[in-house]
Amino acid sequence: MITLHGFGAGFGLPEISPYVTKTEVHLQMAGVAYERVEAQRESSPKGQLPWIEDDGEMIADSHFIRLHLERKYGVDFDEGLCPVQRAQAWAIERMIENHFAWTMAHVRWLVPENFAKGPAMFFKDLPPEMQEDLRKQIQHEIGGNIRAVGVGRHSEAEILGLGVRSLAALSALLGDQVFMMGERPTSLDAVAFGMLSGLMTPYFDAPIRDRAMRFDNLVAYVDRMMAGVYPDHDWTPLFRAPEAVAA
Repeated sequence: MITLHGFGAGFGLPEISPYVTKTEVHLQMAGVAYERVEAQRESSPKGQLPWIEDDGEMIADSHFIRLHLERKYGVDFDEGLCPVQRAQAWAIERMIENHFAWTMAHVRWLVPENFAKGPAMFFKDLPPEMQEDLRKQIQHEIGGNIRAVGVGRHSEAEILGLGVRSLAALSALLGDQVFMMGERPTSLDAVAFGMLSGLMTPYFDAPIRDRAMRFDNLVAYVDRMMAGVYPDHDWTPLFRAPEAVAA
């Protein structure tokens, strides 16, 4: 059985990390048996989560886990897509992970109120004298990464604008389809669902979350995906915003 190492539940989500969620969707799509355990980044071969252990082989990073599952178990997560559609799905995945994801990281790590009730809690079980130093260190490192990719160099309004443009692109792509690329799920859905659910949780307050909730088709999409991937998670009562309107 495969062991999936992730952060665990939190922030109103069944899994804190959108990348771990992505891998869990891939595992379910592949139809392979697995168990999920909580882990620390330091335990990973690459110092990041997720990573899996499969018959003694350790594979880190959600993308390379995907490649491992496709190779070993004969899965084609993009089955049914033509070469052009496969290229489009890959380009959209890169937009989500390499750009849009950093706007969500900004919400969690660099908005003081969100950081205090979110990532700062990762260190609550450490000795008090260590907690504050580690919080400052990790926040500084993440902030540096957000700045290095360019997102962190912009104003709050500019970051919001970039995030909303990505949301609008995903909404237009989805349209009235069931999944991002049509009537059957593909690897892109694992990525999109992980990021969108991570943004839409009401645990964190942010203008971009409010704007995301105005895209009715994205709201319904995350609803569907959550019910399919995590049927036991009480998502809808937390998730549905009464003030949501059409974008």
